[in-house]
Amino acid sequence: MKLPGRRDLRRLSRGLRFRLTASYALFFAILLIAIAGLFRERLASALQSQVDDTLNDEWAAVKGGFLRIDWDNDTQKYWADWYNDPDDPDEQTLALDIQKVFMITDRYGHVIQDFKTKEDQIRGFDELPADSPAIIQSRVSDALAAFKPGQPGKAFRVTRRSSKGEPFRLRAGIIYAQIERPGVTAHEPFYVVLGTSYSNYAKILRDNSLVYLSVIPSALLLGSLLGWFMAGRALNPVREVAQTAQRISGSNLSLRIPSRQAGDELDYLILTFNRMIERLEASFQQMKQFSTDVSHELRTPITAIRGQLEVALFTAKTTEQYREAMFNALTDIDRLSQIVRALLLLSQAESGQVVLQKSRLDLRELVKDLAEQYQIPAEAAGVRLSAEAISPSYVEGDRVQIERMITNLLSNAIKFTPEGGQVRISARACEGYAELVIEDTGRGIPSEHVPHIFDRFYRVPGSGTAPAPEQGLGLGLSFVAWIVKAHKGTIEVDSTAGRGTRFTIKLPAAGVGSDTLELTRQSA
Repeated sequence: MKLPGRRDLRRLSRGLRFRLTASYALFFAILLIAIAGLFRERLASALQSQVDDTLNDEWAAVKGGFLRIDWDNDTQKYWADWYNDPDDPDEQTLALDIQKVFMITDRYGHVIQDFKTKEDQIRGFDELPADSPAIIQSRVSDALAAFKPGQPGKAFRVTRRSSKGEPFRLRAGIIYAQIERPGVTAHEPFYVVLGTSYSNYAKILRDNSLVYLSVIPSALLLGSLLGWFMAGRALNPVREVAQTAQRISGSNLSLRIPSRQAGDELDYLILTFNRMIERLEASFQQMKQFSTDVSHELRTPITAIRGQLEVALFTAKTTEQYREAMFNALTDIDRLSQIVRALLLLSQAESGQVVLQKSRLDLRELVKDLAEQYQIPAEAAGVRLSAEAISPSYVEGDRVQIERMITNLLSNAIKFTPEGGQVRISARACEGYAELVIEDTGRGIPSEHVPHIFDRFYRVPGSGTAPAPEQGLGLGLSFVAWIVKAHKGTIEVDSTAGRGTRFTIKLPAAGVGSDTLELTRQSA
């Protein structure tokens, strides 16, 4: 059996499954330790409350008459004795429990002697550290200062360990006794300490803590195994998505990742990934079509140039024949130059290399000038061209690019409008923006092609387009879309096949930002 190497362990520790399991185990460990600590504190508090209740019952018995304190005139000392019914087993048991750990002193910390046995009233304190007289005097002063008639006196509670390590819970306080001296009777305070062993309760607390300490590692191990299993199951769909993604290449972009129909984040990731593949597929198809179109467009004039030159080389005999061949070749070379320039310009524009030279423009004047320039081409095509500009429409724009945008749309409108049709261009000022409309009564664009007409190299196929020689590369509307976007405007298309097309362009008015145009467009 081959053991995993350091590299394999490092790869495992960096895996998402391992990190998820480690995070789950860490959280589970903190939770178990917190629960164990909370339970231990609650148990310790409950046990301590139980011990304190027992001491309170004993204290009430002491104050109720079990203990009697008086003054001996002969010895000039205090004496104390216990008074309980020897025939009552409950009182006898309570008295014996109280006397197991018991101490009584006067207010100055002097231990009171028993009158009968002549023994100090200190029981069970031989192995416990006793308070010094100074501490006793301080506590008596605090209790006297806090004393209020009709209320329990101040109690002092503390936990101590004997010399053997046995824990004891002590309750100290003030008890008043009526002391009779020759000619004087007074209520005097005495410092009394009651105590009981805490060892049984400490053992219960210790045993429970040991149980928790033994259970936590096992629970943590089981929880980690469960976390590893659950993390593996949760990551299985992600692994399947990755395996499917590995099978996707440029030759099979039609492959899609099936949805799990769970409606969770992973389904959203799958949906997003599939949409990305759709966009990539569309881009690949577009580039493929572009390669075909470019090769065709470039091959045609190159072939024509080669043929004309070969004909001239082998058949031309006069200067005029050579001049005609050279003229035709230069015409085709000019066509090649136009194609290359258009591709280069669009590439520079979309990569941000074209810097707009903006100035204040009046669309009304621009529309009138361009409409006059296109009157001759329109008349040659048998199309009636009209311009309408009612009021000044000022925008901040690059004159060259705005003119290119309008001329592209005008030339397309004239080109795709049959003889006898009409092309109309208008400009008007609106609140926050200027609106430019170019519409025709031409062949129109089928609805399924409208969303793609601004894509690079896209040409509407079929009878809805111009004849093949007039189709071009499909770059004109791509230029239009870029120019509108560069000027932070919007463009909308409304077209019906066989009835015509309407382009509506909205550009921010001079001094107005694109945000205002967007708000105006949304509220319209």
